[in-house]
Amino acid sequence: MKENVGGIDRIIRFVLGIVIIALGIYYQSWWGLIGIVPLFTAWRKSCMLYIPCGLSTCKVKDAKE
Repeated sequence: MKENVGGIDRIIRFVLGIVIIALGIYYQSWWGLIGIVPLFTAWRKSCMLYIPCGLSTCKVKDAKE
């Protein structure tokens, strides 16, 4: 799968995922499992919702390099 999640985007997704999971544990709610999604997309460097929108936060490498 093509990478479309850049460095800052990955950091934000990782932190957000940890916060959501921590809040789920704190409030003893199953909603904390939603935090797995941003963690997974940060780990894979790919977001399925970016593909149909044609978005990418990755830096584009020049083909000449």
